[in-house]
Amino acid sequence: MPTKKVVNKTRKAVSKRFKVTASGKVKRNRQGKRHLLSSKSPKRRRRLGSATYVEKDDMRRITESLPFSH
Repeated sequence: MPTKKVVNKTRKAVSKRFKVTASGKVKRNRQGKRHLLSSKSPKRRRRLGSATYVEKDDMRRITESLPFSH
């Protein structure tokens, strides 16, 4: 009987939310800019528009879900 080959699949939900940079860092968008924006200050809204990097504690979990990105 032939043995099955294990194939790591990309989690599509993760690939839509995160990008891996050339240096290996994981980039993400900030939460909280979908609705209820009138109660947030303009400074806060501007800051929510910029991307940021994922913390080191969460990097392993995300890169395991993106096997072909690094």
